[in-house]
Amino acid sequence: MRMGQQLSAPTWDPVCRMTVVRGQAKGGAHVHDGVEWWFCNPKCREKFIAAPASYFAAKDPVCGMDVDVRAPKATVPHGKHTFFFCGAGCAERFAVSPDAFLVKLRAAAPPPPSAPAGAVWICPMCPEVRESKPVPCPVCGMALEPETPLPPGAAAANPELADMTRRLVVGLAFSVPLVALAMGGMLPGAVGHALASAAWSGWAQLFLSLPVVAWVGAPFFARAWRSLVSRRFNMFTLIGLGTAVAFLFSVVALLAPAMLPASAHGHGGQPPLYFESSAVILTLAALGQVLELRARARTSRALEALMELAPTVARRVRDDGQDEDVPLDAVHPGDRLRVRPGEKVPVDGVVVEGASAVDESMVTGESLPVEKSRGAKVVGGTVNGAGSFVMRAEKVGRDTLLAQVVQRVAEAQRSRAPLQKLADRVAAVFVPAVVSVAALAAVAWLAFGPEPRLAHALVNAVAVLIIACPCALGLATPISVMVAVGRGARLGVLIRNAEALEALARVDTLVVDKTGTLTEGRPSLVEVKSFSGGELELLTAAASVERASEHPLAAAVLSGAQARGATPHEVTDFHATPGQGLKATLDGAAVLVGHDGFLSAHGVDVTAAKETAEAWRRQGRTVVFVAKGGALLGVLGVEDPVKATTPEALAALKAEGVRVVMVTGDARATAEAVAKRLGLEEVRAEVLPEGKFQVVKELLAQGRAVAMAGDGVNDAPALAAATVGIAMGTGTDLAKETAAVTLVKGDLRGIVRARRLGRATVRNIRQNLGWAFGYNTLGVPLAAGALFPFFGLLLSPMVAAAAMSLSSVSVISNALRLSRVRL
Repeated sequence: MRMGQQLSAPTWDPVCRMTVVRGQAKGGAHVHDGVEWWFCNPKCREKFIAAPASYFAAKDPVCGMDVDVRAPKATVPHGKHTFFFCGAGCAERFAVSPDAFLVKLRAAAPPPPSAPAGAVWICPMCPEVRESKPVPCPVCGMALEPETPLPPGAAAANPELADMTRRLVVGLAFSVPLVALAMGGMLPGAVGHALASAAWSGWAQLFLSLPVVAWVGAPFFARAWRSLVSRRFNMFTLIGLGTAVAFLFSVVALLAPAMLPASAHGHGGQPPLYFESSAVILTLAALGQVLELRARARTSRALEALMELAPTVARRVRDDGQDEDVPLDAVHPGDRLRVRPGEKVPVDGVVVEGASAVDESMVTGESLPVEKSRGAKVVGGTVNGAGSFVMRAEKVGRDTLLAQVVQRVAEAQRSRAPLQKLADRVAAVFVPAVVSVAALAAVAWLAFGPEPRLAHALVNAVAVLIIACPCALGLATPISVMVAVGRGARLGVLIRNAEALEALARVDTLVVDKTGTLTEGRPSLVEVKSFSGGELELLTAAASVERASEHPLAAAVLSGAQARGATPHEVTDFHATPGQGLKATLDGAAVLVGHDGFLSAHGVDVTAAKETAEAWRRQGRTVVFVAKGGALLGVLGVEDPVKATTPEALAALKAEGVRVVMVTGDARATAEAVAKRLGLEEVRAEVLPEGKFQVVKELLAQGRAVAMAGDGVNDAPALAAATVGIAMGTGTDLAKETAAVTLVKGDLRGIVRARRLGRATVRNIRQNLGWAFGYNTLGVPLAAGALFPFFGLLLSPMVAAAAMSLSSVSVISNALRLSRVRL
């Protein structure tokens, strides 16, 4: 007998170990290896189905041995949970004093989920760095970030933030009394005098500062050393130099005060000590790191929320008709999956049985459920309503829309905008320049400053090194881009990279396709006129040929003909001429369906239908000519309704000075009718795919910043050629892959929002860069002592450190305003 068959139905949830009642557990049951397991909630059930083997091992809380929950020697319920033991003795000891053993059990809790195999880790500051594990960056020392989004459980663990928070707490604990002790001489009365003159004061300051410098400052010194070795200077170079100089000078002054000239000693002959400066600077640097890490974590919340939308389990229908729950990783294209009421759609696919209403607000933002029946497409992560249906999986894993959304947002948050490249080039020369200024300031104070010259030289050199730390400079662009991309994702605008954001801000011309972009992309048959043979024969011939076509108009003609009582027949010798028409044989006669030019080229006289066709085209309808046996049967009028939101979007773009050009392969009369209805003045009609590409190139040659919006395969070349390509989320995969921006809802108002977001982002980045450069330009001379000859004012290293941190906080706060800007 197998171990799994020794239990008929355990009374505990194998995931959370909560005690459950068979037949009444909210999470339902699942049979695995002959055992029926019950769960306290559906989430535990999904976790178990995804990886059952990982939940079979438990720790004996008394002796710490591993116990197989499928065959424990003893179990003891305590509170709401069940605990497992290797033998009766451990169970008895636990029952006497459970709380004493639970503390040890919690300490031995399993670590959070780790990154998947093959994960790549990159540095946000050094894009050339790629590592197989999250080690510090070998160039700058910063913690690496995953290239692809981690599972929510793994992403929740942020060891760098936890570690830096601990260092901040320790730094504060030692720095506060250190500052009080060091500044005691400034207090009035006997207490201040006693603190200032106490012989033990210097030693107390050394011991209070030592943990801060040795432990709190360890990561900063490590990063500073790496920057010196690699000659890639950054803000950590300045922090390391400034605090190391201040601390080492203070140690020398305390241990060997005689080595310093008499002019370097302060009031009462006390040596100059700057232990508090080193400690406070490192503590403030830790505070800045904590603020930055928390800000980066906040910008990733939308990403984690998107990842959690996907279920972890799917209900697959086997060939014998039975259902089985399988992990999402085990689902393959072509699998038949059952989606029950209230469940999430597991992957992207097509409904093959049943019907329901699905909440697609995750994709479209619309609150009303969408009716789904046989042949309808469904998207993974959306929520099924009251009905039940069977779907065929088409896209799984990284190919699903939800996975692409997650990946697109992650890539954009790591991208580097052209403005950031400028900032990086400036920063590369900024650090050595600041070090040079600090050295010159020290020399100037030593040569021309008042006594004590050495102390003044040290104070001002350290102040220059600290206030010039380019924290704000390094944050100026990335934090704005991350916030903007997250804001765009919430608005249904997926932005591939930071370059796309800047390109959107510069756009002054929009080239837009008609079908599926300006219009719904779901044409319908609205007019039928026969010239010979009768209406039924006309519709039957058209439907028979169109049934074999994948053209968007084919479905409209076929469904419209069937609705009017026509029954399509089988055809032979089917042939399609792209952009022209269709030809097939029906009942031994050649049938032609397409443009009037296509029929004329095959010898069909279409003169009788010319007037009708022109009248329909002026109304914005597409005209389909049908001939059989060389004679014209009649014409069909197909209309693709304009999206309800299109007029509003175009009006907003024109009001903002954007030139809108409609480019379509449709007939000129039809295109001009739609353009007139929408108030568009520039129309390029009857344009083939390469023609759209040429239109974009022509506008670019004129110096225009061109955005191309389209949804089909034929738009892909133009999307790639444009300054920024914008794909409709309802369009083809190729269009979405080619474009830099995707409108999830296919709503042109998204272009208005995206352009406004791009302009707001560029404006925000420029504000951040201006603040960072202006801050350093003003702060460095002040720290060097530029005001001393005129006003007798000097900038303390501690004040410089506080100003540096406040500069970073200002940049972060300014960037976070993008999450609230009106679009």
